Amino acid sequence: MASAAANDDFFLKDPRELFMLFSGGEITLEKPKPDPVPEPVKDTVNLSVKSSSPGQTVLTNHPSLLDNVKLFGNNLFGGKQGSKDPNLMCIKTSVTLVRSNFRGLDVGNVFSDILELGQELIGNQVTLQLVSNDVDPATGSGKLSGKVTFEHWTKPRNLLRSTPFEFNMDFYVPKNFGTPGAILVFNGHNNLDVPILSTITTEFKITDAHVVMPDKNVIGFFCNSWVFASDMDKDGRLFFANKLYTPASTPAGLKKLRANELKEIQGDGTGERKEWDRIYDYDVYNDLGKPDDPRPTLGGSKEYPYPRRCRTGRKLNPDGKTETRLAGSLANNYIPRDEQFDEVKKSGFLGNSLKGKKHQNVASLFVHEQDFESFDHVRELYVPVGEESSVEEVINNQQQPFELIRQFVKASGDNKNAFKYPMPRLIAVNKDAWTQDTEFARQVLAGMNPLLIETLKEFPLKRPSAVTAEIVEPQLEGLTIGEALAKKRLFVLDYHDRLLGYIQRINDLKTSQAYASWTLFYLTKDGTLKPICIELALPGKDGGKPTFRVFLHGREKDTKDWAWELAKAHVLSNDAAFHQVISHWLRTHAAIEPFIIATNRQLSIMHPVHKALVSHYKNTMDINQAARKSLINAGGIVETTFTPQKYSMEISSKVYAGWRFIDQALPNDLLKRGMAVRDPSAPHGLKLVIEDYPYAKDGLDLWAAIRAWVKDHIDIFYADDKAVKADEELQNWWTDARTKGHADITEGWILADSKDNLVQIITTIAWVASCHHAAVNFGQYLYAGFMPNHPSMTRKLIPEEGTPEWDALQLNPEKYMLSMLANAVQSKLNITTIEILSTHASNEEYLGERPAGWTDDERVKAAFKKFSTRIEEISALIKSRNKDPANKNRLGAVKVPYELLQPKSGPGLTNKGIPNSVSI
Repeated sequence: MASAAANDDFFLKDPRELFMLFSGGEITLEKPKPDPVPEPVKDTVNLSVKSSSPGQTVLTNHPSLLDNVKLFGNNLFGGKQGSKDPNLMCIKTSVTLVRSNFRGLDVGNVFSDILELGQELIGNQVTLQLVSNDVDPATGSGKLSGKVTFEHWTKPRNLLRSTPFEFNMDFYVPKNFGTPGAILVFNGHNNLDVPILSTITTEFKITDAHVVMPDKNVIGFFCNSWVFASDMDKDGRLFFANKLYTPASTPAGLKKLRANELKEIQGDGTGERKEWDRIYDYDVYNDLGKPDDPRPTLGGSKEYPYPRRCRTGRKLNPDGKTETRLAGSLANNYIPRDEQFDEVKKSGFLGNSLKGKKHQNVASLFVHEQDFESFDHVRELYVPVGEESSVEEVINNQQQPFELIRQFVKASGDNKNAFKYPMPRLIAVNKDAWTQDTEFARQVLAGMNPLLIETLKEFPLKRPSAVTAEIVEPQLEGLTIGEALAKKRLFVLDYHDRLLGYIQRINDLKTSQAYASWTLFYLTKDGTLKPICIELALPGKDGGKPTFRVFLHGREKDTKDWAWELAKAHVLSNDAAFHQVISHWLRTHAAIEPFIIATNRQLSIMHPVHKALVSHYKNTMDINQAARKSLINAGGIVETTFTPQKYSMEISSKVYAGWRFIDQALPNDLLKRGMAVRDPSAPHGLKLVIEDYPYAKDGLDLWAAIRAWVKDHIDIFYADDKAVKADEELQNWWTDARTKGHADITEGWILADSKDNLVQIITTIAWVASCHHAAVNFGQYLYAGFMPNHPSMTRKLIPEEGTPEWDALQLNPEKYMLSMLANAVQSKLNITTIEILSTHASNEEYLGERPAGWTDDERVKAAFKKFSTRIEEISALIKSRNKDPANKNRLGAVKVPYELLQPKSGPGLTNKGIPNSVSI
């Protein structure tokens, strides 16, 4: 029996060896000389494959392959031998692909090479055909070339690293064939079902292709898509050239193919989705709970409206309501294969998850108790700044996505800092600055949730309240409340109306205790906010009037008022829960997924709007399906670590009932919250009420840049509003997104009936996926990595004076406060999670960037280059703003500049960078 010797690189020198090794057969091999290890980037196999007969190199007897030929027409051009036939022309074609390797812990893919060899030996091969822009009268579709085989498929490769292979082919077709506008790839390999390993797949990813015409004109194909075996994808995969066409401008030979592909992607709404499916469809969130621990179905009802997720088609549980859960921690919810993390992203995500888990586990060695004893006790979770060479090293170390590996390799057995959490920059310069009231107020404008502050529009409040003019006016620098309102100097962070209806249910859980908070701020003469008072409300018994407690800011400068500190903690706990499930999850992750589904269902990859948006969708569906498994599910991380617990997602549904698409545009959001007023003389036509509002200031510049680029892009393809209305794909897309993806929301939409509206729609989606998400996601570890600064959980109410609990607070206030907040287990779970969520991948694509070869349209590239230049200018502008001492809200007492909307970043925990998409 042949034997296979493994080397350190897991190279498969001759796949036939392993094929015979596992099949038990005998084979005589002429051992080739070992090939050198390929270079990291340019690992290619160059093959010149010429037809033995013109237009047809290899034809197998596989029925589905022949059906495929019939589908596009039987016109296999050629028929004369050789390349000297004067009636034929040679079209040179190169295809670059990556064969499947280890995917996470999917051991089955190790054996795919063996399976592919067996398929090749019996004539089941991979073939390519060219499809012309010109119509074949016999079929009504583009003329079709003969098939050319990908020869030498089993060339040695690295099983641990994606290795691109380049195949070069010559096609001989009649001179009147026309210009190829598509290629058809057929994977003749079949999969193999193995009981222990499940299905061994023979998939491969085509990254790009190039067709060179006799006149040297090059036609590019930007593919980046997986092709499955013939028993999974019987009709092959069609890839269109990297050209952009509206439906009306599509070459005649491609029109039917364009429509057929969209129909295939839409599916018929039935059946359970399989890994090899490329179907995008909608479903409700009925997979968060389980029969013995149910949660409401979110979406599809007036009581629980919600955006739709990707349909998996899995069976329902016996209760007839909840979708069956996946078996095994490594199993993923169905999403189309092209929506899954690529190799670099997946390995980085897994690596960071393991690193965070190690932090969580090893931190337990240093913090044993259920509750923290003091703030210094919490700080033991982190590598001390004094044991780093500098604060800069703290920052630099956080930028290494695999810092765990570095520490693991270098750490000695007695290194007490090995695997500790990285020190949050919030406490790296001054460990106590976070406690200041000015910093508490500043983070409302420049923290991880700067989207909720709004101007106070009237006083007294229309609802019952214990806040009076006597409480407020002494702190207004001599102004009356009426004058402060007129000057727009009073602001609120209002969780009273948003949360009061759930407070009793939350408190009845006993494991967490909460109030509905209402916090009043005043804009001082120096442009900074100061908190005036905090009102905490509990619902009245049996539907009666709420009860209130009001806490005042700063009674005595030299004495810390610990009741006030506890009130701030309850406000921040309200804010943390609202931030995570609404500002972050609902308004970005959940809200964007229906647009991803609609775009793929209704817009051809050739559509200019598809091209504009696709980079803003990268990785979103994969991170969302992962969230449904472990983050937002029943008993998941959110329910374990945030105060609303099992009601977290239900609350997000109630908030979604008021979600309006038009309000997701930054200018409209600022106007609605009263944080800006219209002013034609001001930049972007808006004047900020608080001039030094970092999120809004930087955000408006970015919004304007995105909108200018989108307008330039749309102007290329649409001459007027009539052209927009006439675009059937475009109209179907926006109807699908509104009436199916966000079916529960019927108000607050604009129609795609004009160029300006279309620009606004695309800009809003791009803004939410990039800038909005970056602003609420990548600062999580910065601001909540040190739990007391932004606690996610409160487990006690504030004691009343004269009670034993009050005495315990006065005796040891830090210990009492920490006993009120998340315990050590909850804290470490949350810190671990937000460390992962705040970390950039090494191959992140940032705002103003696109992958190489993303378009061949010079007009589109010129418009995007202009946009990229503007993003670089905004980046420099943000740096200058952060250096200006007049901008006091950008730095604060913690000495951390506001960089969450700084467009570019390196990998790791950087507290800045705007990826194009909701990628984590």
